[in-house]
Amino acid sequence: MDGVPAAVTWGLLAAWAVHDAEELATMARWTREARPELERRYPRVPWQRLELSQRQVNVAIGLMGGVMAGASAMGARTGGRSPVFQAVLAGFGLHGVGHLAQSAVARGYTPGVVTAPVVVIPFTMWAWRQLRAAGVPTASGRSALAGLAALPLVLVGVHALAHALTKQRVHRRSLTPRRARRR
Repeated sequence: MDGVPAAVTWGLLAAWAVHDAEELATMARWTREARPELERRYPRVPWQRLELSQRQVNVAIGLMGGVMAGASAMGARTGGRSPVFQAVLAGFGLHGVGHLAQSAVARGYTPGVVTAPVVVIPFTMWAWRQLRAAGVPTASGRSALAGLAALPLVLVGVHALAHALTKQRVHRRSLTPRRARRR
């Protein structure tokens, strides 16, 4: 397990944090502002599902942070050998490529596209090189497939849970004043 710098395993969490700081700062506003143009350009897509509140973005990013921290910890504990760490690393890189594709479809800026080519993709490529140089067995084909398969499931799951948590919170707040008035 020697030879794999902590920058590889914990660097995944750090690179994710830099990338998601961009998303945190831009996603809610961008979804509101981009929706009319995207609806005009691609009318068959259910764009109403795209719009996210800042609270939902905050919760989703926090939940994803837990996933990334767990994967980074598994990578650190196993010297980068953890299949979960490797699948998340592959998924992170594929996520960066997805950002570039989103921006091509949107024909402009999308949240995360600035850090995807300068943080996400270069970090992922560097981390794989470091793992191989340290002699860590990488099932990169299998890891990439696992990351590719898991990525949409994790992203949808995180956003669905964030939606459920924030919807519940908003509902509770709206009930509180009514209860207080009844007393």
